[in-house]
Amino acid sequence: MPNDTESKTDSKARTPAPRLRKPDATDGADIWALIQDCKPLDENSMYCNLVQADHFRDTCVLAEVDGDILGWVSGHMIPDQDALFVWQVAVSPRARGMGLGRKMLFELLERDACDGATALKTTITRDNAASWALFRSFARQLGGTLSDAPHFEREAHFDGHHDTEHMVTITLPRSQLARAA
Repeated sequence: MPNDTESKTDSKARTPAPRLRKPDATDGADIWALIQDCKPLDENSMYCNLVQADHFRDTCVLAEVDGDILGWVSGHMIPDQDALFVWQVAVSPRARGMGLGRKMLFELLERDACDGATALKTTITRDNAASWALFRSFARQLGGTLSDAPHFEREAHFDGHHDTEHMVTITLPRSQLARAA
């Protein structure tokens, strides 16, 4: 009988590659459930996730295997800026270690809705090591430059109830922009 480590490795090796697609309104409840499983992500209302899947489907990505949602990226183009804002990246604990977060971000940059983006932006609290690792890895693989600065501050914006969110900006390299044109 295989030990626990072998079973998990064999199970991951047999998992088919997730299909990446645009969400639709019927995915809202499943997206909400996925986010509940992905602590410490901020939990929004199910209605918020439904609206994201419906109204912002062109700048959001779902990853699924056999109808089971394993990943989610929500985003939007920032009005009056040539920047894609990534609001949330969620990867099911069952799909971690597969590079799924990066794959979904690359998928998003290929979308027509993101053609005008010269930068990708997101906010991250200092203690969210997984998000920092994801976006640093993404910037390296993309060949972009990553910078950050405090943006939504604990006292000024959150009345002391939430850690400061740092605006992370990844400049998209010209090769990425040329490919999207």
